[in-house]
Order: sequence, then structure tokens, then C-alpha cells
Amino acid sequence: MKLILGTLAFTLLVGFLSGGRLSNLSHLRIRWAPLALVGFAMQLINPPGNWPLFMLLGSFVLLSIFAIVNIRTPGFALILVGVAMNFAVIGLNSGMPVSRQALVASGQADTVGDLVNDADSYVKHHLADGDDRVLFLGDVIALAPPIAQAVSIGDFYTYGGVAVVIVAAMRRRPDADAEAAVDGMVVTARRGEVPSVSG
Repeated sequence: MKLILGTLAFTLLVGFLSGGRLSNLSHLRIRWAPLALVGFAMQLINPPGNWPLFMLLGSFVLLSIFAIVNIRTPGFALILVGVAMNFAVIGLNSGMPVSRQALVASGQADTVGDLVNDADSYVKHHLADGDDRVLFLGDVIALAPPIAQAVSIGDFYTYGGVAVVIVAAMRRRPDADAEAAVDGMVVTARRGEVPSVSG
């Protein structure tokens, strides 16, 4: 949560410093947003047994589709890369491998025992070992306190993509969409077609 809040605060700061406005976010057009909400919710629900892992994999399917349908929006390409990286390492290893060194360096040494013992609360993660594949995509990057979190390179791509989406939307001129629509109508008229105007 600290990483999410910190990233959001930094992103908004960059947006303001680059001349953006928070009000411009209301003009951001995101397609199939409920799909992302369901995907995130599936990651938060933690029923007993192996269901959390299955739900985690399902959430990545939904988030991948969400990123693809919005791929033309600046930032979503990075989000898709990040989601694909995390999806790959989790799918190949039946859970996210977490480096012992990253846990210790991030101040979370007390969670090592739970990961080793496959505690129910950590069914979606496990302590990395020699059997894990593409370990470099796992949670091997330590963020020291006060964030105190082990993250993956896929997380960086995902958070970076979200930051680009927000900053680009904040900097976007409100009349940009209207200008694009007018340009499209001009091109259509030059082709001798009748432009379609709704309303």
C-alpha cells in the first residue's frame, strides 16, 4: 500500500510540475474499466486452499485484456508488459517466487518462515529456490523501509505505465479530443464522404 500511495503522490507531483491539471483526468477515456476492478478485487480476496492462486492467475487474464483494449492510450503498453512479466513468472512457478535476500534487505525477514512453511496467507507466494524458472522476473528487488517491500521488475513496468497514463492525461489539453474529431471530419470531407455526426 505504501508503494502504491508513494507512486501516486510522485505521479501527481510530476503531473503538476509538467504543467498538467488534475481536472484534465476527467477527460481520460478508459475502456472496460470494470474489468480492471474485478481483476484487482480477485487479487485481494484470500479464500482457503489454493483458490487465491487460481484467482490470481485469472486476474492477470482480465488485466491483460484490459491493457490490450486500451493499448492506444499512452502508458498502457508499459502496463501490458508489466502484467505479462508477472503473469509469466507466476504461471511458470505456481506462484510468485520471492528472494530471501530481497526480504531481508527490505526489512521483512520475519516473513521468511511463513513462506517456507507455505502458510495459507502466502499461498500466492513462495520462497525462491533453485527450481524456480525465470527467477529474475520474481520479487527479487528490495525496497527498504519505510516502504519495506520486495517487488518485481514487472511491478516497475506496471506502476510506471500507470504513472504515464496519469501524467499524460493531466497534461492533455481538454480540447484535444475535439480537435481530433474535427480533423477526422475534414479528412472525411476531402475524400468526398459525408461525415457522420451523432446527436
